[in-house]
Amino acid sequence: MKSPIFRQLLILIGLAVATYSAAIDGPVGAIDFYQLYDNPEAHIGLKDRLTTADRIAAHGYPSEHHHVLTEDGYIVGIFRIPYSHKLQNQNEKRPIVLIQHGLTSCSDAWILCGPNDGLPYLLADAGYDVWMGNGRGNTYSRNHTTLSTKHPLFWQFSWHEIGLYDIAAMIDYALSTDNGKGQDAIHYVGHSQGTTVFFALMSSRPEYNKKIKTAHMFAPVAIMKNMANKLVRALGPYLGHQTMYAKLFGSQEFLPHNDFLMALLFNLCEPDFMLRPVCENTVQSLYTGGRVNMTAMPDGLATHPSGCSTDQMLHYIQEQQSGYFRQFDYGPKKNLQVYGSEEPPEYPVELITSDVHLWYSDNDAMAAVEDVEALGERLPKKSMHRMADKEWDHGDFALNHEVRVYLNEPVIAIMEEYEKANSAV
Repeated sequence: MKSPIFRQLLILIGLAVATYSAAIDGPVGAIDFYQLYDNPEAHIGLKDRLTTADRIAAHGYPSEHHHVLTEDGYIVGIFRIPYSHKLQNQNEKRPIVLIQHGLTSCSDAWILCGPNDGLPYLLADAGYDVWMGNGRGNTYSRNHTTLSTKHPLFWQFSWHEIGLYDIAAMIDYALSTDNGKGQDAIHYVGHSQGTTVFFALMSSRPEYNKKIKTAHMFAPVAIMKNMANKLVRALGPYLGHQTMYAKLFGSQEFLPHNDFLMALLFNLCEPDFMLRPVCENTVQSLYTGGRVNMTAMPDGLATHPSGCSTDQMLHYIQEQQSGYFRQFDYGPKKNLQVYGSEEPPEYPVELITSDVHLWYSDNDAMAAVEDVEALGERLPKKSMHRMADKEWDHGDFALNHEVRVYLNEPVIAIMEEYEKANSAV
């Protein structure tokens, strides 16, 4: 889906290229490089990119990096804050929370706001065992038991497979790892695509509903009939059907991973690097409304986009064009082979029996109020949370400067209520 981070990336890349070009194109002797770059960082090259675990540990929290094997051979990376160093509760049984990112994102997105506002930190300090997932194909999930990322078959997946296999494997893994042993269920939080994959899993494999205590859907994306995003609606007629354009675009990596480019962006935007002001000025020029956590945005540039398959995007565009929440459309001939019908089947969301909380807003271009409420009507057990702020948009669920007060703390309160009500059961 369209992201403001893409625009920022283009600006930063342009600035980096312009700086490099000026250096090599200028007349000999015109630039005193030692005077200009009299900084040790300039002499040791680019730093390695920090991982989610590195960023968590930098704030004093315990952090872990796990690799989980899915049923279909993908190896996905998940990060964990097992307990709070403030509470020292590592010897206590701690409720489990799994948090899942959106499209072209990764686990880094959840910790960008820092320990005062970021949901994983707040959950850990409330006594939870926090796991942050990564869908196949992103920065932390680029491995398979038999396929290389250079093989086209590696990229033949949509968010359908992320839900059915990746999320299912993460849930089972968390429940089978030390603190999880003896626990039967977890809390789940997803943003955007992180909600889509939940709906796909719970409706297609309803036995997983019993493994969910509460589920919190930030900007839930399923039905997309009334979606207002202009780019998706413009691309719909070309990519949302079985056209030549869709065939050319499908089953490949979106914005192919480039280690040098990611390292460059990371170094530009890291707090202790000399070019951090370039990154900050770029963000300031793009966000002047005062709604975004400005401290988090440069780190967002350093970690995003994080990769995905173009089939994930095609699947969403198909949803917008059809108006239905249904499985991937391969075209009548292959649909008959895969599904036994010329049209892909709808997800039976009526089978989602877990306690689902839908958090949605009036100004979300990706998740229209009408579509979220239409989905809610079909869910057996749901709670609707319409944000009071009429300007709250899709990105605010992750990066609003008041996300702690208006979203994270209310979500934790609901989890706490569940835990207290079931502590004696």
